[in-house]
Amino acid sequence: MRWPEFAVRRGRAGAVVAALILLLSGSTACRQDARTAAGESPQGGATPAASASYAGRQACASCHQEQDRRFGGSHHDLAMQEPSATSVLGNFNGATFTYAGTTSRFTRRDGQYFVRTDGPDGSLQDFSVAYVFGVYPLQQYLIGFPDGRYQALGIAWDARPKAAGGQRWFHLYPDERVTHDDPLHWTQFSQNWNAQCATCHSTNLRKGFDRIANRYATTWSELDVSCEACHGPGSSHVAWAQQPSRTAGPVSPAEMGLTASLRDRQGVSWSMQPTGIAHRSMPGAATRAEVEVCAPCHSRRVERAEGHVPGTPWLTTYRPSVLSDGLYRADGRMQDEVYVYGSFAQSRMYAAGVTCADCHDPHSLTLRAEGNAVCAQCHAPATFDIKAHHGHEPGTAGASCVACHMPSETYMGVDRRHDHGFRIPRPDLAVSLGLRDSCTQCHDGRTPQWAAAALDRWRSPRWRQRPEFAAAFSAARAGRASAAPAIEALASDPAQPAIVRATAVELLPRTASPQTETVIERLAADPDPVVRGAVAQVLGALAPASRARIGGRLLDDPFATIRIDAAQALAGESAQWLSGPLGSSLQRAIVELRASENFNGDRPESHLTLGGLAEAAGDVPQAMREYGDAINRFPWFVPAYVNLADLQRQGGDEATAEATLRRALKVAPDDPGVLYALGLGLYRQGRGGDAVDVLARASLLAPATSRYALAHGLALDAQGRRADARAVLGRALQRHPDDAELREALASLAGPSSTPTAPAQVR
Repeated sequence: MRWPEFAVRRGRAGAVVAALILLLSGSTACRQDARTAAGESPQGGATPAASASYAGRQACASCHQEQDRRFGGSHHDLAMQEPSATSVLGNFNGATFTYAGTTSRFTRRDGQYFVRTDGPDGSLQDFSVAYVFGVYPLQQYLIGFPDGRYQALGIAWDARPKAAGGQRWFHLYPDERVTHDDPLHWTQFSQNWNAQCATCHSTNLRKGFDRIANRYATTWSELDVSCEACHGPGSSHVAWAQQPSRTAGPVSPAEMGLTASLRDRQGVSWSMQPTGIAHRSMPGAATRAEVEVCAPCHSRRVERAEGHVPGTPWLTTYRPSVLSDGLYRADGRMQDEVYVYGSFAQSRMYAAGVTCADCHDPHSLTLRAEGNAVCAQCHAPATFDIKAHHGHEPGTAGASCVACHMPSETYMGVDRRHDHGFRIPRPDLAVSLGLRDSCTQCHDGRTPQWAAAALDRWRSPRWRQRPEFAAAFSAARAGRASAAPAIEALASDPAQPAIVRATAVELLPRTASPQTETVIERLAADPDPVVRGAVAQVLGALAPASRARIGGRLLDDPFATIRIDAAQALAGESAQWLSGPLGSSLQRAIVELRASENFNGDRPESHLTLGGLAEAAGDVPQAMREYGDAINRFPWFVPAYVNLADLQRQGGDEATAEATLRRALKVAPDDPGVLYALGLGLYRQGRGGDAVDVLARASLLAPATSRYALAHGLALDAQGRRADARAVLGRALQRHPDDAELREALASLAGPSSTPTAPAQVR
């Protein structure tokens, strides 16, 4: 039983681990993420000059004074600051805040700002504020530590006006009781600035983590998100601008020394069509340079390497998350904190060629117009900003475009963000699939049924016939085999947004059909790298020969993130499947994988990957060291315990493996995956009664994971409790009607008692 085989985690501890596994970036607060030829990049930007360096904002401002004026005071400009009377918004005049039994005090003396709060060992200590982090609607404060870490306090300042509930201290986890030994405590890795936040709050950041010494030496060119964070290193452009006799007339971005060319909208016009919707003069899919410059810091993604340079495809460095369960609802609407890009990439606006700067000024970050006027740039008010369209009195809250098409969620307690999917309300899906509904989000006290009936009267029932993927995604997430045709069709449909297709690829193994492997193999050659990247991530669901055949072609993909994911899936594969050129490609990709994991060596999951590589190479002692290091540095990281215990079990030491799993339960007592592994181990030791109790608890905590119920039922039967076993398996089959293993197990128990099936055989 290895960690990657575990099902969706449940409970608080599982949610914490799931959140920390992802590398994130985005808004104003601390959070938890190709080979290009010379000339123009695939996204239309200028290829970075090899000699270009970071010149600094002042070098840009001398020529770009208007842009610099708008940039001043923007959220990018104020993303991170040194503490001062003007930058610190919180009350440091002796204010106190009590949380989880600790009263923290905020003071100022000798020009410095201090907080007295619980430190790494839980005792009250005085900490000096090193940096101010973010500005609105909340502001956090970073504390420096001797090992180069900067940690973000869990107590933040609500920067909103007092009338809006602001001007107060508040805790980011108000419904928890986060103390010093909790993974969410401000001194723990989850709140570490260097790894979680820094890349997107400063310019030209270099994390500088020393994996051996476990220390940081983080550097940056500019403290905030300055010009070159988006435009790339500017020294070559500055040198061009300073030439006394520059070439007159049109000049290409490369000739100007630009690292990134953000000319997506240059020469583009929008003409209003009879439908009342504007049409872009140039195809939107021709270039995505502008969106890709924004995407790394406004998305859920994995950062695979350091030093991404704007102007290069973002898949060079980042692997974007798809619309996974827990991040997005089945209809694609944001659920967890996903930072805009994943929503926008699904939208018809994105497909039509709308870019970020069509709606937002890229320097001030303000909207280009107020209220519905920003939408009216492309949607004729005479057609859309009328009661006949939105069904509300003009000027009321319901008449706002964003109320229906950009419903909001609130994150970090006070940060209200709008979904950028621009989807049309579907209260009928809220009824049938239990999704959120933008109508009842405003019409408090009403039901989705009421909203759907109102739309029937207002629009006629034809509105229910609009194409959607929510039903297919919802069924696939539940493991329904009946969803397979729809999921395969979505994955294969080039008319669908790439992120939707990639999500369907992710779901293919859950709805496995005779065509699944054929679909995956075909999509491994898809022209869209987001789809190919999804294929790389599902290779593990295939049989070894198929995995090698399909994954082998991805080992030489133009994008490093895809090569790395393919290498991770194929590492340790038998030479009979990966010989000759494929074997050489695998070794090259594994070098890239190791470099990526060493860059991310401050993250617990890097130990998991490097341990897996050591196992694949037959170096079990090194694998055990990696898992042990992860446990020592991140005691809350449950997967390391499970993988270590599995190696101990394989070595014949069941007692030590049990002890390791029980250590894991001390930090995550309700973790169903650990309980499942422990239950199987107890059965192997001949302690069937204890195994039944532990497996019952795992099944109870994670009813969505059929494997746990299967093991519980078989363990009961092994104890001679056939009637109880049938009852457990019957209830599980009701929850998972398409699960063949459950159905076969239940059928095998239909007759009189016979030789039981060992639960330890369940994978």
